[in-house]
Amino acid sequence: MTTVLPDVFTAVLARHGGRVAVTDADGSIDYAGLAGRARAAADRLAAHGVPGERLRVGLYATNSVDYVVGYLATLFAGAVPFLADSAFGPFELSRIAEDCGLDLLIHAPGADVRSLVDEGLPDEGEFGALTVSRVRRYDAPRPQLLGDTEVCRFTSGSTGRPNCIEFSGAAVSAAAANWAEGTGLSADDRIACFAALSNGLAFNTSLLAAFLPGASLHLAHGLPTASRVVRLLESTAATRLVAFPALYESIVRRAPTEGFAAVRTAISSGAPLRESVREEFTRLTGVPINNYYGVAEAGPLTYAADGAGGGLGAPLPGVHLLTEERGIRVRSESMGSRYLNAPGVFEERVDDEGYYHTGDQGHLTDNTLHLTGRTSRLVNVGGRKIDPIEIAEVLRAAPGVLDAVAFEADNQHGEPTLAAVVAVEDGVSAQSVRAHCTATLPSFKVPGILRLVDRIPANSIGKPSVERLRRLLGESQSN
Repeated sequence: MTTVLPDVFTAVLARHGGRVAVTDADGSIDYAGLAGRARAAADRLAAHGVPGERLRVGLYATNSVDYVVGYLATLFAGAVPFLADSAFGPFELSRIAEDCGLDLLIHAPGADVRSLVDEGLPDEGEFGALTVSRVRRYDAPRPQLLGDTEVCRFTSGSTGRPNCIEFSGAAVSAAAANWAEGTGLSADDRIACFAALSNGLAFNTSLLAAFLPGASLHLAHGLPTASRVVRLLESTAATRLVAFPALYESIVRRAPTEGFAAVRTAISSGAPLRESVREEFTRLTGVPINNYYGVAEAGPLTYAADGAGGGLGAPLPGVHLLTEERGIRVRSESMGSRYLNAPGVFEERVDDEGYYHTGDQGHLTDNTLHLTGRTSRLVNVGGRKIDPIEIAEVLRAAPGVLDAVAFEADNQHGEPTLAAVVAVEDGVSAQSVRAHCTATLPSFKVPGILRLVDRIPANSIGKPSVERLRRLLGESQSN
C-alpha cells in the first residue's frame, strides 16, 4: 500500500529542522527532535505488528508534545491512528475498541481503560508520559479498512456509538494544505491551540497545517480557562488563537486587558458564535475573530478572512459548496471516505455528484456563507454533535424514569447546552438520574440542564410539546 502522510511529515520535519515545532506546559521540541522521537516510538510500535495487517492504534489523551509524538509514531510505523476524544468515558471507548478492532491504545497512565486493555507494553520512554497498552480481543470480527485509509477520527453516531470516519492520506494532506493557503499561515505564526487535536477544529488547522510552513504549535494542559489562555498567549507571543466559542465567551466575561499584543487573529468554529461576543472580544483585545466552518466528514470548508462578522466566509481552496432548499451540500478535497463501523450511513449522505449533505441550512451571499439552521436533529454543544434521541434512550433506562426528552436550550449565559425533561416516579432525584448518565455517557453528553416532572407535556397529536418543554426550563431557571 502506498501511503501519503509519512512522506509528507518526513519532508516537513527535515525541512524545518531546528525551528520550534511544538510546546506544552512541560517543555518544547524542535522539528528535528520531533522527528527523532517519533521514529524511535514508531520502531517500538512496529515491533507489535502482525505481518500482513496494519496496526490499529487508538490515541486517547489530552493535547501535549507526547500526543503529537504518538500520532506521528503511529503513521511512521505504517499503522492507522484512531483519534478518540479524551472526553469519552470507558463505556464509549470500549465500544470504539470493539467496533473498530483496535490493537493498541496510547493513553495517559491514569486513564480508566481497564475495560478494554489486556496489558501495558514495556517501553523506554519513547512516548514520554503516555503509556501503550494492548487492547483485548473481541469475539466479533473487525471491519476491514479501505486500502487508502491513513487516519480515523470520530463523530457522534445515531446509535449511541461514535461513527468512525476513515480518511485517506491525500484527504488529510489536502485539508492542511488548503487551510494553510486559504488563511495565509506562515513560518512566522505561533498557534495557541485550545481545541483537542482529535477534533476537526484543531486537527485541520493546527497539526499538519502548522508544520507545512514551519510554524510552531503551542498546547495547554488542563481546563482552558480565560486565565490559562492569557498566560499561554503571553509566554509564547502567539499570533493565532484557536478555540471554541465557549472559550471566547469566557474571555469576554473575564474582560482581560493584557496578553493579546502579538495575536493577529482568533479562530472560532464548532458552534455558532454570538455576534455580541465577537464584538466585545474585539473591543477588549483588539483581535478580530475569524469564523471557520467545517464538517467532521468533509474537513475545513470556509474561512472569514476579514473577521468582521456577518458570515462564515468564502469557500477554502479545494471546496465546492452548494446552498439549496434541501440544505448545504459540499464536495471537498479533504472529504472522508466512509464510516468504518456504520456501513452505508456515510454513503447515503453523498449524492451521485459526490456532494456530501451536511445537515446544515444556509445561503451564499457575495461568496460568503451564512448559516440559517439545521436539517438534522443533532444538537451542537461546544463544537460536539450530540444525538438527543440517544440521550433520551439512556435517560429512559435509568431506574424510576418513565419517559424523557432531550433537546438544545440556552443556559444562564445564553450559550447552547443540552437540556432534558424527565418524567419520573415518586422519590427519584435529579442526582440519581444525573449519576446514571455520568456512568453511561461521556461528560459532554450529560445534560447541562435537567428538569424532573410527573409527565412529559404533549401537544394535540400526542408528541412532546417543545414550546411547553422550553417553558418548563424557563420556570425552573427562574425559581
